[in-house]
Amino acid sequence: MWRTLIVEDEQYARASLRKLFAKADIPFEIVGEAVNGEEGLQLIRELQPDVVISDIFMPRMDGVRLLQLTREEGFQCRFVMLTAVSEFEYARQAVEYGASGYLMKLSLDLKGLKQAMDKVAAELTRMDKLRLADKWFPDRTAQEPTDHPELNRMINYIEEHFAEGVTLKRLAEFVRMDASYVSDLFKKKTGTTLTHFIQNRRVQAAKMLLTETEKTVSEIGRMVGFENDNYFIKIFKRWCGVTPNEYRKEQKFVL
Repeated sequence: MWRTLIVEDEQYARASLRKLFAKADIPFEIVGEAVNGEEGLQLIRELQPDVVISDIFMPRMDGVRLLQLTREEGFQCRFVMLTAVSEFEYARQAVEYGASGYLMKLSLDLKGLKQAMDKVAAELTRMDKLRLADKWFPDRTAQEPTDHPELNRMINYIEEHFAEGVTLKRLAEFVRMDASYVSDLFKKKTGTTLTHFIQNRRVQAAKMLLTETEKTVSEIGRMVGFENDNYFIKIFKRWCGVTPNEYRKEQKFVL
């Protein structure tokens, strides 16, 4: 469940949101409420919610300013703005500052809430995958991996979906290019084949899981995309020189 903070000065609006959240089949839970932007900022610091649903016009600090300060302090929680028809221009401005969307207060219903929160859920899921990629692949940098934008899109896709059935055909369809061209381009720009690149990412993720969890080798193999235990062990040893169990024992000895 993703943690949600409501920042709204009108009590009836907060109550309406609570009722809609209770009825909606969405992976969000309300963990706090604030009645103005200043209180909202303090709760963001304390609760570190995943998403903030904020009114735009509030006493002491408006929702747009709350969004700006939240970003300046480095918090990446998603924002959904509550607005009336007359405030629409402010809602558009909030979206320019990075809000995920807005909800019209006077016509707020279950369908509208679900649509808005589905979009937020997609953004949060992507952020979670990127955080995992940064942790599992320490060689990632802030710079683009190659000078080819479509190849960079493929590499980002692989690092987010390596545990799934990533194939040359799927990648070619993803960037709308010919499969044979994608294969040649990948080797030319990265110095390795697509197959080896995917294997490397899976093995890197497996190494992290072997070190930081107590999951079995079989479980870890499946988590990183190997359906066959023997094949996982074979590929892992090819890349690391030891089996997954031997690697785990070595890491425990080092720690």
